[in-house]
Amino acid sequence: MRLIFRTALTPLALLLLATLARAGSPAPASWRDDYVTRLEALALLQTLNVELLSNDSATLTLDRWCATHALASPARIIAERVTSADEPPTPEQRQLLRVSATEPVRFRRVRLKCGDHVLSEAQNWYVPSRLTPEMNATLDTTDTAFGRVVKPLDFRRRTLSAKLLWSPLPDGWEMRAANDNTPLSAAPANGTLQIPHEVLQHRAILTLPNGTPISQVTETYTADTLAFPDPQPPPPATAQPHTERAE
Repeated sequence: MRLIFRTALTPLALLLLATLARAGSPAPASWRDDYVTRLEALALLQTLNVELLSNDSATLTLDRWCATHALASPARIIAERVTSADEPPTPEQRQLLRVSATEPVRFRRVRLKCGDHVLSEAQNWYVPSRLTPEMNATLDTTDTAFGRVVKPLDFRRRTLSAKLLWSPLPDGWEMRAANDNTPLSAAPANGTLQIPHEVLQHRAILTLPNGTPISQVTETYTADTLAFPDPQPPPPATAQPHTERAE
């Protein structure tokens, strides 16, 4: 009997399917390149995507993601600043921020890290006149993440775009027959799932509660968001052979 899966499955449903497919099979030692592992990866990426879309602060969302998946201890996001040439805002970005062609807009590029893992690489164009002097000083002199610095402003997040940069499953995967053993990837088969550096990207506007924009961010999430052991049930217990004891 052929099963057809729909691409609109929720992350919870995808995880349930992965668990059912894995049941009764030996657990892999790492993220191996097979159908179920790719289904797990897709479910996790969609779960992260939904959590980011459902919360105003990407920093606090990554705090929870880091803690839930034991990526580091303590599980706290820090912003490692990248010193590079300034990137002036485009006319479109100035329009989104509702600033004139002459009003100062600052640029900040950071790597959001959980321990040794870089979970996101973020570009941030923000309006310093709409922050407090203390907030501007913190952003200029420390590695504190933007979301943590401006949290007292009770900001809101409006997503401009959200897209997967990598799909673990190829187009048409839901139409494959159960006995179709065609490789899921064109990459050389080495038994390990190859995850590209960039997996997910969000563009968003952060605003004050009254709707005044304070920042436009572009966040690119990396393969390190999946830098934990392949999620799987434990292997079934192996029955010990019965031996007769000599009298």
